[in-house]
Amino acid sequence: MLQQTPIIVQVVQQPVESTTLADVLIGALGLTGALVLLAILLGGLFGGVLIGVKLRRRRQNLDPASDSDIIHIV
Repeated sequence: MLQQTPIIVQVVQQPVESTTLADVLIGALGLTGALVLLAILLGGLFGGVLIGVKLRRRRQNLDPASDSDIIHIV
């Protein structure tokens, strides 16, 4: 005859990796660096567009003698 013995299985959960202060600081510095890089790139792009528009207007004589660049002394 076969014996009917119960099989007991104990499930062990994986240990949870805790977040340290160093992990938070590295993440914050990485995000800050990405935002600064994005701001520099967008600022350069916007400045380049403004300079390009000004040069194009000057070439097509749409900018009247560029009075905004001249200081008038009265």
